[in-house]
Amino acid sequence: MTDDIEVPSSARRLMDRLGLGEPDGRDGVSLPGRNANFAVLTSSGRRVFLKQLHGSRRDAVRRFRRMCDFEQIAVAGGWPDGLSTPVCLGWDEDELTIAFEWLEGARSGHELAATEEFGNELANQAGRLVGMVHSLDPEQQPALETDPPRLPPLDFFDCLPLDYFARASGGCLEGWRMLQPDTALAAALCALRAEEAHAERTAAHCDLRLDQFFRQDGTLYLCDWEEFRMADPARDVGSFAGEWLYRAVLEIPSRELDPGIAEPGHLSHQEVVERGVRELDRLRTRTVAFCAGYRESRTAADPGLAARAAGFAGWHLIDRMFAGAEGRPRLTAVERAAAGIGRSAVLAPGKFASALGLEV
Repeated sequence: MTDDIEVPSSARRLMDRLGLGEPDGRDGVSLPGRNANFAVLTSSGRRVFLKQLHGSRRDAVRRFRRMCDFEQIAVAGGWPDGLSTPVCLGWDEDELTIAFEWLEGARSGHELAATEEFGNELANQAGRLVGMVHSLDPEQQPALETDPPRLPPLDFFDCLPLDYFARASGGCLEGWRMLQPDTALAAALCALRAEEAHAERTAAHCDLRLDQFFRQDGTLYLCDWEEFRMADPARDVGSFAGEWLYRAVLEIPSRELDPGIAEPGHLSHQEVVERGVRELDRLRTRTVAFCAGYRESRTAADPGLAARAAGFAGWHLIDRMFAGAEGRPRLTAVERAAAGIGRSAVLAPGKFASALGLEV
């Protein structure tokens, strides 16, 4: 930590109340994200991560309460052995500020995947962690939120809300121009949401991405509980599979070209498909290992979970298209390809479940 940062007074008051000491702004770092995130060394020698939630007050309060819900239900439920998540030190609900032990030197799952270090062993650990979350006893906290996550936003297929339209990038608007006439996709997503409504619900992360995992000293941690609630466990399983499916799509133009082909832009549709299939076959072992770990810590998955998870994996690719398009005027060819593959998974999730390695 080397940055000279200004820690907000609300965070200072929380640290004082928790007896953590004074933050040394000369030995800290401000971290990126939609919230105010700080990692600081305190006068008592503690390494502390502080998060103050931003956004509309109503939305920020709900996200903050979900984070607190996780901490309370996990502790009340006995905190299953092996459920590794950063230790929560305390929070201030009025200031929407929460403090954790800082995982100094930890590397995110996204970083590890980029360097080919997120292999099958880590994927297996990730599956065990998610299975433990899905096994938490919700009766310990009867007030746990039960509203399903808003995504995918089915109403956007009819019209975009004015506030979204006003702040959306050209790339995001292009994406919705592409999707809105797709009545088959809209119908399939409606069917997926209907199946979700009738599925069993468990405690679930609901925002599972590789960058929510961190490895420190050989231990894999699962973090960031802003979307935690009672929900269909297929969302988490599908999101993990979707992360690797998306990485397979990203690799299509960057792999060494076949002899006789000069540039990625000259690939035929068939060649793109073949490359994607090869890359998916290479990376699906991560999802297979994840599902094996998941079954170790949760053995009572319902028989329809794999197909629903494949549908949510498909939506994950479409969602990643929009995430990548934020702030840019146009969609890239890779983003369009990702959305197209995601569409296929949403339309035929039963066929995609095995191809993705979903064996839950």
